[in-house]
Amino acid sequence: MVIFVTCDKLDKMFYTQAIAGLNGMQLGDKKLIVQRASVGAKNATQNAAMQAAINIQVPGLNLSGQSEGPATDVLCLMNMVTPDELQDEEEYEEIVEDVRQECSKYGVVRSIEIPRPIDGVDVPGCGKIFVEFSNILESQKAQNALAGRKFNNRIVVTSFIDPDKYHRREF
Repeated sequence: MVIFVTCDKLDKMFYTQAIAGLNGMQLGDKKLIVQRASVGAKNATQNAAMQAAINIQVPGLNLSGQSEGPATDVLCLMNMVTPDELQDEEEYEEIVEDVRQECSKYGVVRSIEIPRPIDGVDVPGCGKIFVEFSNILESQKAQNALAGRKFNNRIVVTSFIDPDKYHRREF
């Protein structure tokens, strides 16, 4: 399956991350091929594919046209863990330590929040990892290094979140 991506309102970095996150993803017995759409492509197959509207949802990836916002000292890491992986206490602690160790390469990690599933409750942010750095530059350095990398055979998607919302646990 070939998908052509056209996004007018997204900044280039987010656009590139979306393509990197989707390209090569297994979908049933098929592998996705995702690339930038080329306007006026001469290939009839490409033109036909561009006419079809395809909705693909990637956990944590919001392509609604909203900007990811300004850089902050809180980085959100998505597509790294599943709620099932967060249920086991030992596995959860190992994930926290792995994230702390990796993120410490880019700056001082003030805190890490990884919302865990609770039976019968819709936990906001469950499956996302939030890392608070001591300043914006460190957070940006981490984003540049981590976005698009593989973790547990999944492509990491990143965004910044408002520090006030982070401290109020509004994930």
